[in-house]
Amino acid sequence: MYQIIADLHIHSIASGHAFSTVREIAMVAKQKNLQYIGLAEHGPSMPGGPAPIYFEARGHFPKKIDNIEVFFGAEIDILDEKSTLDLDDQMLKKIDYGIVSFHPQVYRGEIRSDYTSILIRALENPYINIIAHLGNPRYPVDYPMVVKKAVEYNKVIEINNSSFRVSRKGSLENCKIIAQEVKKQGGYIIVTSDAHYCDEVGDYQLSLDLLESINFPKEYIINTSPTKFQSYMNTFLKIRGRER
Repeated sequence: MYQIIADLHIHSIASGHAFSTVREIAMVAKQKNLQYIGLAEHGPSMPGGPAPIYFEARGHFPKKIDNIEVFFGAEIDILDEKSTLDLDDQMLKKIDYGIVSFHPQVYRGEIRSDYTSILIRALENPYINIIAHLGNPRYPVDYPMVVKKAVEYNKVIEINNSSFRVSRKGSLENCKIIAQEVKKQGGYIIVTSDAHYCDEVGDYQLSLDLLESINFPKEYIINTSPTKFQSYMNTFLKIRGRER
């Protein structure tokens, strides 16, 4: 059994299509005995997403709520085949961590798009730390190659519970392949809820069931231990020239 102590993929009302405030999210996190949460709002290219000024205002963002440590992140979209991101490096440096993703609302792509190369180019950006919902069948990639590059660039691969529960149909088997590849290559994953309503925070049972089914090593999950989690977060911040 895995004990998850942090949830870094959470959306508040700032994302435009989620339904809870930051304080409501923190309240549920406390009820579920989480020690850390991360708000990863979408970038400005997502319809309804926050304007760039939102990411400029991180100085107003709380570092703790009711003894829950809060991190200020972003879910950054890939915009095109050149791997352009919807937040520039100046903005990415200001947040605590960056999650990279594809969404059809932002980049529909072409049937023959080489999503593997597009994603790998995005991973070369030092301010990208986590790969979101990699198992989405809408954006097929070469999993062994992406995992290899994630290990090489010290990126973390997300296992996203929402992919199995409400969206991205067909992700479950793909994520099992991804997790097996990470286990084989010695990379790291993070388990997240991708919550869009506060009660979903800390909800990752389907992801944990998947990992248990393949005996995935606990030591390769960064949010099972405060020491390991804090070490990774400090690494993300040092890349940005900051510390917590």
